[in-house]
Amino acid sequence: MGNQTAVSTFLLWGFSSFPELQHLLFVVIFCSHVTILLANVCIMVAIKLSHNLHTPMYFFLFGLSLSETCTTMVIIPRMLVDLLSESKTISLPECATQMFFFFGLGANNCFILAAMSYDRYTAIHNLLHYSILMTRKICFQLMMASCGTGFVVSLCIVTIVFNLTFCNSSTIQHFFCDIEPVVSLACNYTFFQKMVLFTFTAFVLLGSFILIMISYVFIVSIVAKMPSTKGRCKTFSTCSSHLTVVFIHYGFACFVYLRPKNSDSFSKDTLIAVTYTVLTPLLNPIVYSLRNKEMQTALRKVLGSVTWFFPHIVNK
Repeated sequence: MGNQTAVSTFLLWGFSSFPELQHLLFVVIFCSHVTILLANVCIMVAIKLSHNLHTPMYFFLFGLSLSETCTTMVIIPRMLVDLLSESKTISLPECATQMFFFFGLGANNCFILAAMSYDRYTAIHNLLHYSILMTRKICFQLMMASCGTGFVVSLCIVTIVFNLTFCNSSTIQHFFCDIEPVVSLACNYTFFQKMVLFTFTAFVLLGSFILIMISYVFIVSIVAKMPSTKGRCKTFSTCSSHLTVVFIHYGFACFVYLRPKNSDSFSKDTLIAVTYTVLTPLLNPIVYSLRNKEMQTALRKVLGSVTWFFPHIVNK
C-alpha cells in the first residue's frame, strides 16, 4: 500500500475499444437523445394542458417522464462529448456527482413505478372511494417519498464508493461512473462493502419490484372474479402500458446490477448500459402514447396546436 499512488482523476474508457464506431455511435445516440427529450416534453405538456388527464395515474406518469428526462441528462451529454473528444477524463468529484444523480433518479424511477402500481390497484379495488384514497396530497406525498428514498439510498452508495482508496489504475471500463467499474479500481474494497452495496441495489430494484408484483397479484385476483369478459379486458388494458414499462425497466436493470460479474463482463455491461440509459427512456413514452387512447388524443391536440402556432409566426 505504501508504494501505491492515490487516484484523483479517472479515464472513461467505455467506447474507446470501438474507435471506428464512435462517430456512428455519436449520431445514433444524439438522435435518440433528442427524440427522448421531445417525446417526454410532449407527454408532460399534454398532461399539463389536458384537464381530463389531471388524474393520479397521469400525475405519476408526468413525474416518471420528468425523472427519466433528468436521468438521461446526467449521462448522455457527457457520453456525446467523450465520443468526439480525445480527452475522456473525469475528476473524482465529477464522478461522484454523476453517480449520485444517476442512481438517485434511477431509484426514483423504480419507486414511481411502484406508486403507479398501487394507484392501479386502488382504482380497481376501491373505485367508489378512489378519489378519496388517491387525493392530490397523497399523490404528491408518494412522489416526494419516491424521490427522497431514491436520493438517500444513492447518497449511501456514493459515500461508500468514494470513501474507498483508488490506486494504480485510473481507467473506468465504462462510459459513465457506474458502481462496479469504479469499485474495481479500489485497493481496499472488502467483501463487507460489496455486500452492503449489493443490499442497497437489491433494496431499490427487488424491493420496488416486489411491491409492484404484490399489487398485480391483487389486481389479477380481483379481475378474475369479474363476470364480464369485456370488463376484464378493459381493466387489464388500463394496466398494460405500466406492465410493459415495468418489464423493460427491470429486465435491463436487474441484469446489469444483480447478476454476478467480474472485470471481463464490463465490456458487455457497457453495451447493455447503452440500451438501459438510451433505449429504455425512449421506449417509455412510445409505449404510453401507443397503448393509451387518452394520451394519443391529448398528444394530437398538443401537436396540432404547435403546427397551428408556427405557421402563424412565420406569416407574421
